[in-house]
Amino acid sequence: MRFGPVDVATCAGAVLVHTLRAGERVLKKGRLLTDADARDLAAAGHARVIVARLEPGDVGEDEAAATIAAAVAGDDVRVERAHTGRTNLFAGGGGVLRLDRAALDRLNAIDEAVTVATLPIDAPVGAGEMIATVKIIPFAAPAAVVAAAVAAAPRAIAVARWRPRRAGLVLTVVDGTPVRLLDRAAAAQRERMAGCGGELVRELRVAHDVDAVAAALRTLAADGLDPLLALGASAIMDRRDVIPAALTAVGGEVIRLGMPVDPGNLLMLGRLDGATVLGVPGCARSRKRSGFDAVLERICADVEVTAADVAGLGVGGLLDEPPARPWPRAGAHDDGSGRLRVAAVVLAAGRGTRMGGGKLLATLDGQPLIRHAVAAALASRARPVVVVTGADADRVGAALAGLDVVLVHNPDHADGMSTSLRVGVAAVADHDVDGALICLADMPRVTAAHLDAVIAAFDPDGDATIVVPTCDRKRGNPVLWGRRHFADIAGLRGDVGARALIERHAEQVRLLALDDPAILLDVDTPDALAAARGAARRDDGA
Repeated sequence: MRFGPVDVATCAGAVLVHTLRAGERVLKKGRLLTDADARDLAAAGHARVIVARLEPGDVGEDEAAATIAAAVAGDDVRVERAHTGRTNLFAGGGGVLRLDRAALDRLNAIDEAVTVATLPIDAPVGAGEMIATVKIIPFAAPAAVVAAAVAAAPRAIAVARWRPRRAGLVLTVVDGTPVRLLDRAAAAQRERMAGCGGELVRELRVAHDVDAVAAALRTLAADGLDPLLALGASAIMDRRDVIPAALTAVGGEVIRLGMPVDPGNLLMLGRLDGATVLGVPGCARSRKRSGFDAVLERICADVEVTAADVAGLGVGGLLDEPPARPWPRAGAHDDGSGRLRVAAVVLAAGRGTRMGGGKLLATLDGQPLIRHAVAAALASRARPVVVVTGADADRVGAALAGLDVVLVHNPDHADGMSTSLRVGVAAVADHDVDGALICLADMPRVTAAHLDAVIAAFDPDGDATIVVPTCDRKRGNPVLWGRRHFADIAGLRGDVGARALIERHAEQVRLLALDDPAILLDVDTPDALAAARGAARRDDGA
């Protein structure tokens, strides 16, 4: 491939390397230039342009990406159409992502022109979730490089689908164990099994002694249940402790006790009559992800888990802390005054189609709508204040001129709210903050006092890592997300907010009653704007 500047008169038939303006037209990079493009560029004053020209033996970026993606795609993987040198791979069904890491490493080492990126190996994935992307860095790749990439990693990316597993649970009890804690622990395991395509069909609560646990395991195994989960009233500390001793007493085998994952260190992996037995670590009493999930998910996808597999989980095994931990690794950050550090992310990327466009620039009380939300954030304790732009980015930026905000652009805003959430959280993730307050730009009556009240209710090391304000038992905005949830937000897709994550982490949500309808009022139609203007006039005594 030839690359470099050429006279504009000779650029037709080449690929434009950088986006250029040609009068009223914008020619995007990657465009195959035409004679008309060349004339327009010349008329706009461009004497030379940087282009790429494919030579014999080159494969265009889209064809190269599509060819390699088709080769690496294995079972239950769907490949989308290539565009701008990239094609994405999606899970055909829910399950566990299986990767031939050595093969993918070989592929990525062949030539810098070819890259394949994936989610982590054995990550749980949902149907339709993006699991990998193939990107060609230049505008073409040599045919020999493409052929080598195809040969290096055939079917290296696959999804092992969930199987309809029927699980049993043993909960041990000592004097004084609150029933509500047992109920919560059982509910967490039911949710886990459902999330893995299975079902927790039977639960036994027995005394915390070897004979009682052994009898319970024998009963569940006789019912044909698999896996068998055993969650003790106290943690498993040794192979001679209650749960492993009970397993061996009924003829079972302890394969591995302990794992290099935190939280989740005190997991037991065993077998009984062909069924997998898991000694459940105490951290799994909540739905917070731990090493236990990584093992259970593989089992529910019929992926064999050996002692060596468990031992290999240490790299990357230092996970976020559980919502309640007797000895946390570290305390929350503060700004020197003992206060938490919370950023504000104002979502201002929407097109405002229900308002006919330009919604955030409509005036209310003499100011653009967007300026009300940003002014409230700036008057609060939150710092930094990040504004995510999309549609009308230039005009929104101009409306915020002079304000101490960080503007970040979301080029994919048309693909839905999740894209703006991801961009906003990514913009604050590098800051030393404990959480992010997600504010909506079309809620002009939310004040700094509302924001500060939400921040005050936040407890990143306790059971309030997500704070949701309410009014009349309805959930409102803004919602504050602890840093431990940033990775979940980064995984959102489509035109959705984070409501599903709130449900997933229900035990960590604090509902804060503010009893002010301002937290429910969004201005997204002309009628809503007129009502807001009318309310303002009434408040002024007009």
